[in-house]
Amino acid sequence: SKQASKQASKQASKQASKLGIITWMTLGEIGTFKRGTGLQKSDFTESGVGCIHYGEVHTHYGTWTNQTKSYISSDQASRLRKAHKGDLVITTTSEDDEAVAKAVAWLGNGTVVVSTDTLIFRHSMNPKFVSYCFQTDFFQKQKRPHIIGTKVRRINADRLEKIRIPVPSIEVQEEIVNVLDKFYALTNDLSIGLPAEIHARRKQYSYYRDQLLAFKEAA
Repeated sequence: SKQASKQASKQASKQASKLGIITWMTLGEIGTFKRGTGLQKSDFTESGVGCIHYGEVHTHYGTWTNQTKSYISSDQASRLRKAHKGDLVITTTSEDDEAVAKAVAWLGNGTVVVSTDTLIFRHSMNPKFVSYCFQTDFFQKQKRPHIIGTKVRRINADRLEKIRIPVPSIEVQEEIVNVLDKFYALTNDLSIGLPAEIHARRKQYSYYRDQLLAFKEAA
C-alpha cells in the first residue's frame, strides 16, 4: 500500500542519515569461497535433500530463501558439496554481466546441496546484509572488470575475493536489513498496486538500498 511504502521510505531516510564512517573489507578478508559440485537437473527427485541449481538462482530465488524448489536423493546428496545456514550461494556464469555473481542467502535449517557454476560463500556477517550488498551499484561497478569470457560470461572466486563491501557492526547490519526487507516485500508483492506503482516502488527500493549501503570508508 501507499501508506506502507511511505512508512518504509521514512524509515530508510532516517537510517541513511545515521550512516557513519565504516571499514570496508574484501570478500576474501570477510569469508571463504568453495565451488559447488556436479549437480544436474536430471538428478532432481520429488522429495529428499534440498538443492539449489545455479539456473534457479537466476530465475526463482530472490535475496534469500529458507526452502528449496528442488530436491535430490540423500544418496546423491552425500557425495556433493553443501551450503550451510547463513552461506551465500552465488552464480558464476550468465549470458549477461548483470546476472553474473547473483547471490541468494540460504537461511533454511540444515544444509543444502549446490550445483556447479555456483560458489558457496561462508562468512560471519548478517547473510541478508551481504546478499543486499551484491545487488548494489557499487558492487556491480567493482564486479564488471573481473568478468571474463565472450558468449558465456563468468567470474571466479579469485576475482570475487577482491571485491570490497562495507562492514558495519552486526547491530547496524540488522537495522539496515530490517528496513530493506520491508521495501523488498513491497516491491515483490505484485498484488498491491498497478504496474506503474510497482515499477516506482522498485526504483525507490534500488535507490534506498544503494543509499543505506553507501558507507563512507574509514581512512
